[in-house]
Amino acid sequence: MNRLLLGVVGRLVRTGNLTITDPDGTRHVFGDGAGEPVGIILRTHSAQNAIALNPWLGVPEAYMEGELDIVEGDVLRLLRIAYANIESGADAPAWTKVFDNLRIGLRRLHQINTVGRARRNVQRHYNLSGDLYRLFLDADMQYSCAYFERPDMSLEEAQLAKKRHLAAKLNTGAGQKVLDIGCGWGGLGLYLARTFDVDVLGVTLSDEQHAVAEERARQEGLQERVRFEIRDYRDLDETFDRIVSVGMFEHVGVNHYHTFFDQTARLLKRDGVMVLHAIGRSGPPAATDTFIRKYIFPGGYIPALSEVLPHVERAGLVVTDVEILRLHYAETLKIWRERFMANRRRAVEIYDERFARMWEFYLAGSEAAFRWQDMMVFQIQLAKRNDTLPLTRGYIAANEAAIEKREAEAARKAGAPRRAAPEKARRRPAEAG
Repeated sequence: MNRLLLGVVGRLVRTGNLTITDPDGTRHVFGDGAGEPVGIILRTHSAQNAIALNPWLGVPEAYMEGELDIVEGDVLRLLRIAYANIESGADAPAWTKVFDNLRIGLRRLHQINTVGRARRNVQRHYNLSGDLYRLFLDADMQYSCAYFERPDMSLEEAQLAKKRHLAAKLNTGAGQKVLDIGCGWGGLGLYLARTFDVDVLGVTLSDEQHAVAEERARQEGLQERVRFEIRDYRDLDETFDRIVSVGMFEHVGVNHYHTFFDQTARLLKRDGVMVLHAIGRSGPPAATDTFIRKYIFPGGYIPALSEVLPHVERAGLVVTDVEILRLHYAETLKIWRERFMANRRRAVEIYDERFARMWEFYLAGSEAAFRWQDMMVFQIQLAKRNDTLPLTRGYIAANEAAIEKREAEAARKAGAPRRAAPEKARRRPAEAG
C-alpha cells in the first residue's frame, strides 16, 4: 500500500476492525479490533491513488468498477467504521478538507437548475427502468421516506401511514383542488383522490413516471379526478386549495428557493394549506456528497432549515407546523437495501454489474448518512393566514384516526383483509425517530 493511503487510513480508522489487502497481496490491519470485521481487497494501484486523494469519491468509484471488493462485511459496515471514527474526532487529511471547502464554494454553480437543466437532471435518475424500482419499492412505488408509527410495520404499512400523515396535515376535504409537485409514479395523488374525492394535478419532469402514473389513473378509473402532466412547477398558473410536495425539493437547488416559495405562494389560495416533505440536514449548510452529485442526483442539494425558512418568510407564507423525522428514512432505506440485495441478480440483468454496484453503494451510503450523520427529513406545513388551521396540533391525530377508519371500511367493502393495529400503534418507537 502506498504511503499516502496508509497514512490516510491510519489517521482515520482508530477504532473498529478493518483489514485492507493491497494489490501486492499485503494485508494491513487498522483499528482497535472492536466490532464486526470488515475486509477489503484493493485490486489496482490506480484505485489506491484515487482513494488516497479523495476517499469519499474514490471508494465508491473503485467499488463500482470492481477495483475494490468487500470480502468480509458489506458497504454499510464499512461506512459504519468510517462514520464512527469521524464522530470520535478522527482527523481527515488536510487535502480532503480542501475538497470539501471547494465543493461548498461551488455548490451554487452545481445547483443551477434552469427549466431545461432540471428536466435533464430528473431524467438521469427517474427515467431509469420502472422494473429497477419495483425490485425494492413498495407496491405503490413510494420513493420517499416512510412513516414508521410502530417498529413492526412493513414497508407497505409505513408508506400508507406516510400518505395518511400528509393528508392529515393538509386537512384535506372533498371537492378541493390539490397540486402534487413532483408526483412520482402517482401514488400520493391517486390516494388523495380515492380517499377524499378531490381533484388532483400531479406534475413531474420524468417521462417514465408520467407514463406509469397516467396508466395507473386509467386502471383505477380516476382519470377524471386526477391529471398527471409533464410540467415544471414554474410554468403553472392555476390556484389550488392544497399543495403537497414529497421528495422533490431536494432537486430545486439553493439558488432557486426564492422562486419555489414565491411560485407556491402564488399558486396557493388565500385559505389554502401546503405541506413540504423533503430531506434536510440537522447541521449547518454544507455541500452535496460528490458521489451522489456525480452519479445519482445531479443538481441535487440537501438544505439546512436555516437555508429554507428565510425564503418562506419572504414569500409571505406562514409556517404553521414543522416536524422532523429523524431515523424514519434510515429504516426505509434499510428495507430498500435488503430488498435490492435480494433481487440484485435481476438488477444486473436490467443494467449491468457496474450499475448494481453503484446502486448498492447509493442505498447503503444513504442509510448510513441518515443513521450516523446529520441527514433527516422535515415536513413543513405552510399557509397564508394564521387562522386557516385549528389552534392546536390535535386535529392531525384526529384526522389520521378518521382516515384510517375510512381506509379500513374501504378495505372491508373490497373484501381485503386488514391487519389489526396494536394498542400502541399511535406511538412511534424511539429508534424510528
